[in-house]
Amino acid sequence: MEDLKVGSKIEHLRYGIGIVSETGLTNFNVFFKNGGEMSFSKSNEEIEVLNTPEGVTGGLSVDLNQVEEMISYVLDKYGALTEVVELGEKWEGGELEMHAANRDLLSKKIPMETFFHKIVMVRDRLRVLEQNINSHPKLTDEDKVHFQQYITRSYGSLTSFNVLFKHKEDYFSSK
Repeated sequence: MEDLKVGSKIEHLRYGIGIVSETGLTNFNVFFKNGGEMSFSKSNEEIEVLNTPEGVTGGLSVDLNQVEEMISYVLDKYGALTEVVELGEKWEGGELEMHAANRDLLSKKIPMETFFHKIVMVRDRLRVLEQNINSHPKLTDEDKVHFQQYITRSYGSLTSFNVLFKHKEDYFSSK
């Protein structure tokens, strides 16, 4: 499928014979005589390439914006895309110190930057979870609303940490 070009003739198990009308990095569009135009993944195993036209060069017809969108989608999907959130200046270089009720036990110190990073990562993961719930194909709207309520309550529980953020627009909100 990597050599698939515009004008290639393909056969799909369900839709029959079609002509490739556009190709991208990971998918391609096919025009079927009776079914109109449809989009498929290049890894689709229900498709067989019957022939590729001669003289057609370059299999991809993508622009930089499409590449950027695809990379952003993949990074976001796997949680590798995080926004830059700044720690309030008054906390920079500080430490979080926790003491056990039993004073015979040692206290635990964590650099404030490390603690702040963990809080921001919780927020990022909640956002990814929220996106996955909202785009899940098998959940009903009622299920999505039900799960969304738990995420909203989680954000509400995290509002205690808003004191750490430099900018108010980065604050947690239960709304």
